[in-house]
Amino acid sequence: MISERCVSCTTFNIFAPIYKRLSEKDQSCRESQYRAYWQSRNQSIIDRLLGDRSSIICLQEVWLGNEELVDMYEKRLGDAGYISVKLARTNNRGDGLLTAVRRDHFRIINYRELLFNDFGDRVAQLLHVESVVPVLQGPNSNIHAQIIIVNTHLLFPHDSSLCIVRLQQVYKILLYIETYQKEHNLSPMPIVLCGDWNGSKRGHVYKFLRSQGFVSSYDTAHHYTDSDADCHKWVSHRNHRGNICGVDFIWLLNPNMYRKPLRTSWSEAVFGIIKYLLQAASLTNDDAFAFLKADNLGDYITYSGFCQALHQLGITSQLDGLGPEDAKDLWFQADIDGDGVVNYEEFMKRIWSLKWSEYPNETLGQGTERGSATSIGKHQAFGFSVKDAVLFPPEVEKGMWPEDYSLSDHAPLTVVFSPVRMSYSPS
Repeated sequence: MISERCVSCTTFNIFAPIYKRLSEKDQSCRESQYRAYWQSRNQSIIDRLLGDRSSIICLQEVWLGNEELVDMYEKRLGDAGYISVKLARTNNRGDGLLTAVRRDHFRIINYRELLFNDFGDRVAQLLHVESVVPVLQGPNSNIHAQIIIVNTHLLFPHDSSLCIVRLQQVYKILLYIETYQKEHNLSPMPIVLCGDWNGSKRGHVYKFLRSQGFVSSYDTAHHYTDSDADCHKWVSHRNHRGNICGVDFIWLLNPNMYRKPLRTSWSEAVFGIIKYLLQAASLTNDDAFAFLKADNLGDYITYSGFCQALHQLGITSQLDGLGPEDAKDLWFQADIDGDGVVNYEEFMKRIWSLKWSEYPNETLGQGTERGSATSIGKHQAFGFSVKDAVLFPPEVEKGMWPEDYSLSDHAPLTVVFSPVRMSYSPS
């Protein structure tokens, strides 16, 4: 018999009091001005978190600029058996991230802070943890699971020109994880990305993560696909514009055999953004090709014309947009035959009609192999299957936002992972 110990994870943007408006008429009136208000609401949030008792808690928009609120979270979570680490956004923005793990579930092997230093002063936390007791116990082996956990809060897409900045933020996270694993010569292990991604299932960040093999735990648990029909079946946020959308995710990547190179996924994502911006300008494929040609009279795109178009689209003009080397990378991808120009066929293949090569739903890291690996060239690894996933309050699971919900402008998401043995092929 094999016994298993499940792992639970909660992500929650708790709405910093410095951002929470109390009056529609007076936009300057914030909850942070009224101690009784923010104290009561945050005590209720902590009550909710301690009631769930998740193994891992990832919070965003924690008011780190207020020592009393920070002490409240650290003391109550600490008394309940959690160890927590916090990270403020750069340039004294006032809020930040807090990640907590239960001491009786995990020990922290390593902790790293990612400071993007870009527009919006976004940050991320990386925790490399190991289970205190085996998550899988059998007659011949006990598995102490190691996991990489990331907590982040991406830039809000105030306009379409910020698509590239948001993509760069996620690319930096994945590149950092990849570098960290190589530097420490780590065996394959599950990667769990938590947070407020400020983008829905229709966005470029979602497609980028999917192309890297990550799965949305909530969608996996409820058997939702990426189709338009399933896109709006759940929500998790009512933003400052009054829109309700699903932006809070717990992403899972298991050790797998078919990981696409990160830079390839990144290039595909950028080409997708280029096409999106061209279409947003109401350009047809022929018009878009002409735009990329710039002043060139020939029936092809030159490198200088390509770079000029990237700048006009805002892809290279942002503070944390693409640099010269990034632009060259894209150019080499677009110039399929390497003749120094991009003709119409190459434009269609690489930009206009590019097909995202995503993992099919049935192979998206839902490891189920509980026995030993017997395939030639394969190794044993530990992974997760998604056992359950719940949003609170229950109305948001039906795509509706309840008017009487007052904990935050976000819904907490909790996922339960079941440990499984997996096999993988070493690269």
